[in-house]
Amino acid sequence: MERYDPEIAPTGEDWLGIDEGERLLLVEEYHRDARIPMPQRARRLHASMHVIVENQLASNDEPIVRALARLMKESLSRHDAVHAIGSVVAEEIYDLLKQEDTSDTVRTRYYAAIERLTAATWRTISED
Repeated sequence: MERYDPEIAPTGEDWLGIDEGERLLLVEEYHRDARIPMPQRARRLHASMHVIVENQLASNDEPIVRALARLMKESLSRHDAVHAIGSVVAEEIYDLLKQEDTSDTVRTRYYAAIERLTAATWRTISED
């Protein structure tokens, strides 16, 4: 894989066939080349959220695949839908650092939050 474009789904085989570090670089390069403004210190974290979501999609993680389709049907671009899902990932990471839940509990809570996610809630969050 030579380029990443969040509006075009990479094939699972192509995405998972490259090193995690390369995935991060491809996402960072996309945002830099697209001149999407973001603080330097946030670039790696932002790219990491993209990579986590794309990894879940490439692995055919059903709740995540369904959420992406639902959010796009609700008029989000694929890129914004990845951001919306990534916002739930970030919340779960934050909660995970504060709590000592089992992996099953964390997964159940994450999937429930993904199921509740809508384009409208994402727009509200992203506007704040």
